[in-house]
Amino acid sequence: MAYTTIDKPTDYFETVTYAGGTTDISSLDFQPDWVWGKKRDGAENHGIFDSVRGATKTINSNTTAAESTRGGSLTSFDNDGFTMGGSDGIISNSGSTYVAWCWRAGTSFTNDASSTGVGSIDSTGSFNNDAGFSIVSYTGTGSAGTIKHGLNSTPSWILVKNRIDGSIYWYNYLKVLGNNTELYLNGQDAAPNSTGAWNTTSPTSSVFSVGSHGGTNASGEATIAYCFAEKQGYSKFGSYTGNNNADGAFVYTGFKPAWLLVFAYEAGNENWMLIDNKRDGFNVENEQVFPNTNDDEESNDEVDLLSNGFKLRRANTRMNGSIPYIYMAFAESPFVTSTGVPTTAR
Repeated sequence: MAYTTIDKPTDYFETVTYAGGTTDISSLDFQPDWVWGKKRDGAENHGIFDSVRGATKTINSNTTAAESTRGGSLTSFDNDGFTMGGSDGIISNSGSTYVAWCWRAGTSFTNDASSTGVGSIDSTGSFNNDAGFSIVSYTGTGSAGTIKHGLNSTPSWILVKNRIDGSIYWYNYLKVLGNNTELYLNGQDAAPNSTGAWNTTSPTSSVFSVGSHGGTNASGEATIAYCFAEKQGYSKFGSYTGNNNADGAFVYTGFKPAWLLVFAYEAGNENWMLIDNKRDGFNVENEQVFPNTNDDEESNDEVDLLSNGFKLRRANTRMNGSIPYIYMAFAESPFVTSTGVPTTAR
């Protein structure tokens, strides 16, 4: 039985923690193409950067704000990390502490849809088929269409942001919720039904679909999409139902999670919960931040990160009420490597 397609997840994803005022992160085994940073010890917006839009160009997961250029923020994507201006509170302000989550894409593409016959809306971007991750830039048309995502497998999670209009939310497509549902990363809103965001059409192994909705396809406006396909032993995007009990639900992922994002998508009043294996770094104390707020880091004693999944440890609606949840997870290590070596719990 094959447990994984990736033996070393840190070739494609890694979390780094560092002191504010640091100007160079050089501890990665890859050049990151997507960096998501957050100040830990005080209120500050999340900062999301990618190599397709270019260094210094920032969007915030917790707001609807349009893209901004911040010269003191992330100034370059390097072969072993990234460089910062060292004077921007969103990514590295002296006297504070920070965390950054880093993903690798790496192979550029340009698609002229009319010439290639792939999709109906032109796109450019960067992809990594081994890790199932791509960054896709396109200009909306205002009419239903399809967009090449660069992967050779079907995305299970797509995260989209209009870069121009500062009133438009972040939109999520989740395979487990279907193609007529939209979910907002920057809000607590329950997931509404929608035919406009994804044109009630699921992605394929070559394209994803958008309707006429301004959140995913505003006419003439630059838009960015982050696309993820599941890879056994490395990434998992699914759902579970909590039991509202201290002996909580166990969710099997097939790997030891390094990064976990959970949302109570029917509650309508709960934050997104983001946990990783580097902040505190032991069970059951796994610190959390909230992608939909600028709040500082908060102590979390609600979940154990195990060798093959995660287990909820508190009765509350944030992560383990008697309601359904969606989750996105990336691996620290596969449960068993391709050569049969097992991992251990924390």
